[in-house]
Amino acid sequence: MPPGPESFLHFGTLDALAAGDSPVHRLDPRAKVLATGLFILTVASFGRYEVAALLPFALFPAALMALGGIPAAFIGRRALAALPFVLLLAAFNPLLDRAPMLTLGPLGVSGGWVSFASILLRFLLTVGSALVLVATTSLDGVCLGLEKLGLPRAFTQQVAFLHRYAFVLGAETVRIHRARTLRAFGRKVSPREFAALAGQLLLRAWDRAGRVHVAMLSRGFTGHLPARRPLRWKGSDLLFTACCAALFGALRLWSLPRFLGNLAAHAFTGGRP
Repeated sequence: MPPGPESFLHFGTLDALAAGDSPVHRLDPRAKVLATGLFILTVASFGRYEVAALLPFALFPAALMALGGIPAAFIGRRALAALPFVLLLAAFNPLLDRAPMLTLGPLGVSGGWVSFASILLRFLLTVGSALVLVATTSLDGVCLGLEKLGLPRAFTQQVAFLHRYAFVLGAETVRIHRARTLRAFGRKVSPREFAALAGQLLLRAWDRAGRVHVAMLSRGFTGHLPARRPLRWKGSDLLFTACCAALFGALRLWSLPRFLGNLAAHAFTGGRP
């Protein structure tokens, strides 16, 4: 049996997780969007040779996963799915930047490897936090929060429709692939057959889009997707956003690993210089 659409989209599992009930799930989507946006901007603002200073930022997605009951293994697998693209982006750093930067015992580490590690760590932190946001809010909730924060409705509606009907397109793709497999008897797809299958998928998608549009109009669609529940900004949302902003600002201006290293060195030497 060919894999279903969720095997390569996995948005269905994220939506199931977003239906949970926890302190994180009950926060206003705008608060979580603002906190995650500040987190991503702060992580991206570090220099290319910063690695240790980024490590404490893992507390934010880890805390949200723990409070929201989100499986860390699931978030890790989804983040690693895009890892090859980041590895391709950072693969040339060790080749272009060979100047020694630090030593680990007898081994010298160049600046290229340090920047490589920094890019990889920043990718895991930012993508992981974005996945946790969707897993505790749902993509529809994220789009609604972005719209309430001032993003154009046309953009948020397109993202919401893309999420909703990616499953439909995936199901059509699986059906075409299954029908072709049952009739091909193991024969590989030729370029001509691939073009014909792609054209058939486009025609089916066009026809389905027309039927979906008529069905939405018959149900009173006026260009705006209604919210499942009205958004209410509470004191807990303000407190959450303010605490996250203060935490990110403190970690950006004050290196916690460096402070702990100096504290350990001071304790080890007994205060002697």
